[in-house]
Amino acid sequence: MRRLVFGVCAMVLANGAALAQEQDWSIVLHGGAGVIERGDMDAETEAAYRDALDAAIRLGGDMLADGASAMDVVEAVVHTLEDDPKFNSGVGAVFTAEGRNELDASIMRGSDMQAGAVSGVTTVRHPISLARAVLENSPHVMLQSPGAEAFAADQGLELVDNSYFFTERRWASMVRAVRRMGLSVPPRPEGAPEPEPIREGALDLMEREHAFGTVGVVARDQSGEVVAGTSTGGTTAKRWGRVGDSPIIGAGTYATPACGVSATGTGEYFIRLNVAARICTQLEMLGEEGGQQAADAVIQDALTAMGGDGGVVMLGHGEPIWSFNTPGMYRASWTPGDEPVVSIYGDED
Repeated sequence: MRRLVFGVCAMVLANGAALAQEQDWSIVLHGGAGVIERGDMDAETEAAYRDALDAAIRLGGDMLADGASAMDVVEAVVHTLEDDPKFNSGVGAVFTAEGRNELDASIMRGSDMQAGAVSGVTTVRHPISLARAVLENSPHVMLQSPGAEAFAADQGLELVDNSYFFTERRWASMVRAVRRMGLSVPPRPEGAPEPEPIREGALDLMEREHAFGTVGVVARDQSGEVVAGTSTGGTTAKRWGRVGDSPIIGAGTYATPACGVSATGTGEYFIRLNVAARICTQLEMLGEEGGQQAADAVIQDALTAMGGDGGVVMLGHGEPIWSFNTPGMYRASWTPGDEPVVSIYGDED
């Protein structure tokens, strides 16, 4: 009889442990990095960014707690950031020197390391959804420009005019940049709203804070699946079809069964260092407790030594981690049993 009781107790404990493990979800996100310092933003602007980050992280955490897949969560949360003009992705994306919005995105699933990416798209409302469609419904990893948009139409994704992404402050920032470069100012896009005044101080802040603007999400669901996704408008006044790290698997986005990374920074450096994959490789060598060390080794040491700026958010064995060498990065994380963490400046947790 005693053996039976002990056996039942052991089963209950085992099932409880399995249930606890099953519900071990986590999520981390970023909204770009740059020279974001205390005093640069007025209280209203800072509150707006914190509210946006809080809403995004709570959406993702609530979905994960309800049993949603990491893939669905990353897509949904990135949607909210692509639709928010405060961030450099989707609506509010920066302009090229030719006066267009050209968008890049990528997504990767850790369990089988399948990935999808798109670059240079101009008419897809949610580039992250197109990247997911490439992962799930094509034999390829990356599609670009007109071909990617033709695939989006075949997949029934929402298409919009390029003017849909227009915001006055991004336009004004591009105009100022091309004038500094000695280039002609492109014609205002057809379908754009009437011009409105923009404060020079707001432009100064925007150019500093979004010098490396991108949005990204890494989520781990109750089954243990890890997915990382990144979406961006690139850099202001970019030329010649420039593509940064965000759509490049291994540079701006990467996921394995134990590691997921989304990056934001000077893309040319992140590409050369293969930042996202390099961090996951470091984690594999360091072991389960080495997430922060792995991220810092690449961002604080290798990236800084090369002269690059930016940062990453990461899940290492489910632990939310971030590392950046800029004064600030818009970021948030959430794990069960704790309140969401929302941070902007470098001296915050």
